[in-house]
Amino acid sequence: MRNTNEPTPASAEQNRPTRGSVQQLKDSPTTSVLIIGGGINGVGTFRDLSLQGVDVTLVERGDYCQGASGASSHMIHGGIRYLENGEFRLVRESVIERNALLKLAPHYVKPLQTTIPIFSTFSGILTAPLRFLTHRSGAPKERGAVLIKAGLTLYDAFSRAGGTVPRHRFVGRKASLAQLPSLRQDVKYTATYFDASVHNPERLTLDVLQDGLSANPRSRAVNYVSAVGSNAEGVVLRDELTGDVFTVKADVVVNATGAWVDGTNSALGNASRFMGGTKGSHIVLDHPELLAACDGREIFFEHSDGRIVLIYPMGERVLVGTTDIDTDMETQAVCTDAEIDYFFELIHHVFPKVRVDREDIVYTFSGVRPLPRHDDTQPGFVSRDYRIEHGSTAGRPTLSLVGGKWTTFRALSEHLADEVLTLLQRSRTTSTASLPIGGGRNFPQQADELTSWIEANRAGLPAEQMHRLLARYGTRSADVAAFLAAGSDTALSSTLEVTARELEYMVRHEQVQHIPDVLIRRTALAFNGLVSAELVEELAEVLGAHLAWSESDRRQEIENTRRVLQEDHRVSVRSLVA
Repeated sequence: MRNTNEPTPASAEQNRPTRGSVQQLKDSPTTSVLIIGGGINGVGTFRDLSLQGVDVTLVERGDYCQGASGASSHMIHGGIRYLENGEFRLVRESVIERNALLKLAPHYVKPLQTTIPIFSTFSGILTAPLRFLTHRSGAPKERGAVLIKAGLTLYDAFSRAGGTVPRHRFVGRKASLAQLPSLRQDVKYTATYFDASVHNPERLTLDVLQDGLSANPRSRAVNYVSAVGSNAEGVVLRDELTGDVFTVKADVVVNATGAWVDGTNSALGNASRFMGGTKGSHIVLDHPELLAACDGREIFFEHSDGRIVLIYPMGERVLVGTTDIDTDMETQAVCTDAEIDYFFELIHHVFPKVRVDREDIVYTFSGVRPLPRHDDTQPGFVSRDYRIEHGSTAGRPTLSLVGGKWTTFRALSEHLADEVLTLLQRSRTTSTASLPIGGGRNFPQQADELTSWIEANRAGLPAEQMHRLLARYGTRSADVAAFLAAGSDTALSSTLEVTARELEYMVRHEQVQHIPDVLIRRTALAFNGLVSAELVEELAEVLGAHLAWSESDRRQEIENTRRVLQEDHRVSVRSLVA
């Protein structure tokens, strides 16, 4: 299966110079731990091991947070629906980690008011035990107020640990329609509780990565490097930008490639059948009426087919999702016409007077959840918990991560790191349980604190620009501002969201290698529907100057960007090749 946003293979036309980070890996091809996979769980494990003083190397075949980690519902949540599956351990861990991330990463993780519209009182009481015992849903039967009340009461009990999240509240039809007048008029109740959202999962992943690199100068992380095999010396790697192949020797190998764990193990000579991923798609809408209908909260509900779905505001856009479909790993995960029709149906299910059509879509995305193999168990009942499988590569221990979810990445990474430390016969020296993440350190959260922080750290930049940098980098923006102020900068004519010198910063400090790295993962330009042909041309010119692109490289990058946006995200940009 082609990795989402995967670049076109290196060609003879490119002949790009070897990156310094790759050259260092070639010059010193030994490491205590090699982590394959740069999603949030691989990156989290990288940080944890670096903090223990372990020299650890991470390679990612595409860009960081490019696969399932970048295709999530942007939620940091306890997983209330997992209670029905009996996954109490996972729910408890999830709410603890949610509460912690609100404190450790306040620059990206924000409280999310969530409302469930309810259209019956007693429905589902008889079928819920059957779902719990058999993990099969049978004929769809919506969950009524009694069942939802019981679930939220239990969820509140789990949520007490380590946080100050308010308890849920129930209101009747009159109050529900007063708060959300666009709801279906036959609504009987609404239940409101709090979870959390992460508006920038890609940047949070980068923050975790940067923390790992800063913690240990012997740790290394390189994107666009894939694991393609093994030999007597170790793991064979390939630089996807140049085609160069080389071998790295590691005492322990960690396979954290998500839904591609089996494929990676096969490449390493250790065939496995651990995975059974399901596809989840989302659409992003520019729709002021729907945005207003949500009233700043997530609308979380059961659609007519029994699938739990969501609609919620992200800035000036509305995110709608998600599906849960068994998928063929040989087929690229993209949002289909049928899924878009499904999303429009679910919007109409709760907001019948809000009209939505395809012109309102500014972005779509899909990913494959790294779920365990589940045979005939329905996707909605497959555990979202994780396990660690032990094997070997080139005579060295190999740990394969099966499963895992965004919310629990820190706890999962701690567990996986402890398993590695045991194999290395080393002990933990540092806990990440209360360690702030990246730009969340000393992040100003009150209005007066924000004003003072901006003034103290803007390094002569306009306050408006510093506000944008703070939103993008958290308190790391002080370093970015200093970098921008230390050289000449040029505004782009196609956007105010990023400048030429900030793009240089991303190349030097964030390993940007392709235009989609900027549009999709270093900024929210693509997500918000702000990509134009002119912008892509400008990015190609500025990035190309720092990445030594030839004119042929530049044209190929532009065409590749057009293909990625169109095929993977339904973003139509007219022909961009000069």
